[in-house]
Amino acid sequence: MDSISVIVQFFLSLSILVTLHELGHFAPARWFNTRVEKFYLFFDFEPFKALWKTKRGDTEYGIGWMPLGGYVKISGMVDESMDTEQLKQPPQPWEFRSKPAWQRLIIMIGGVTVNFLLGFFIFAMMLWYFGKAYVPTTAVKEYGLAYDSVLLNQGLRQGDIIASIGNKPFNRVDPGVFIEEVVLGDTRNITLTRNGRDTTIILSDDLGKQITSQRISKSSLFAPRVPFVVEEVAQGPARDAGIQKGDRIVMFNGEKTAYFDEFAAMAWSNRGNNVILGIERNGQTLDFPVKITPEGKIGVMAKREGYFTIEREKYSLLSALPAGVEMGWGFLTGQVKAFGQMFSGKISVKDNLGSVISIGKLFSPTWNWEVFWSVTASLSIILAFMNLLPIPALDGGYVMFLIWEVVTGKKVSDKFMEKAVTIGFMLLLGLMILAFGLDIWRHFLEKLF
Repeated sequence: MDSISVIVQFFLSLSILVTLHELGHFAPARWFNTRVEKFYLFFDFEPFKALWKTKRGDTEYGIGWMPLGGYVKISGMVDESMDTEQLKQPPQPWEFRSKPAWQRLIIMIGGVTVNFLLGFFIFAMMLWYFGKAYVPTTAVKEYGLAYDSVLLNQGLRQGDIIASIGNKPFNRVDPGVFIEEVVLGDTRNITLTRNGRDTTIILSDDLGKQITSQRISKSSLFAPRVPFVVEEVAQGPARDAGIQKGDRIVMFNGEKTAYFDEFAAMAWSNRGNNVILGIERNGQTLDFPVKITPEGKIGVMAKREGYFTIEREKYSLLSALPAGVEMGWGFLTGQVKAFGQMFSGKISVKDNLGSVISIGKLFSPTWNWEVFWSVTASLSIILAFMNLLPIPALDGGYVMFLIWEVVTGKKVSDKFMEKAVTIGFMLLLGLMILAFGLDIWRHFLEKLF
């Protein structure tokens, strides 16, 4: 059921983004009296037929069978359909190629404009409706924070509380701020509160590459530290051993383990082995023999709520609008920085390039509207940014040639555009195959070899 939920969320999000993106091309084309032959959600490549279609005026509307995008087919335009027959005929007044350069430019940037505005708008509406959830660092003073091993190797210790990153106070437990300042930025010094005293450590220059190469998610980088109280028991070793909801795990093979992160490290070191767990239940400590799975698990979910306060910053509608733009712009600049880091070699391309599989994993396993809209807003901005790249067959490629025409007064020939779009399409197809192959390797095959 979790997989079905993710699939439904993915296709709903994709349908919203693609439909509105293509509407961004469709609307200005119609405003400028340019004929639109097709408006499709998903692709209807031969030999299979469209799942649904209808004709209204000059335009055929439909849903294709290949759910990987969508398109509008505009008369007199060289696009990925490679339909060049009409280009052999004299230009007609309703064709794209007959329109002034400024009109063609507006038609081409319409899709990315809609996606940028949509991303900003969704973020704004989320802030207005949900507010912005956060855990203040003052709320984790009792237990501190639990860190991934990549940060422990930098000199941090379990239970440390980050007080500042560079010169910026760290008032909220937000791994995103850490990634922005340290991984994507140039900050290398952080101040920690450890046992009531402040200490400063210097992080290594290759920390970003370590985090990305090990595919450590933002939520796994660090989080509030909690005792290991069982919230839910799934089918597996823990249930077979008799462990119940509400049990607190306090011993591991005779060694004290007060927190979930301590247990997780011990379980990983003993994966596949039989161990003895000490369980506190009704004031008594009981021993349970358990076999750790090869993945270092026992089949339980730890309790997370009740140990720290989750606060929400509230926004009025008027304050949410600029805050949503700021939130979206911050996300966009982070993506641009990430691309810059990949091109410079500071973070690995092969560890960060992903396909629809990686996108699907962004959604919550159970339906969560806050997560759904957050992912949709992020994808909308990513879609706009990627489409603006100056690659023929993407909107950015057409925009590049149109700007050249506006500046020089010289129009790029249809023959050249046809060849450029063919090359661009093949480049994109190769990139998609590479991304899909990397995802298949990472998520399904890597553990087998």
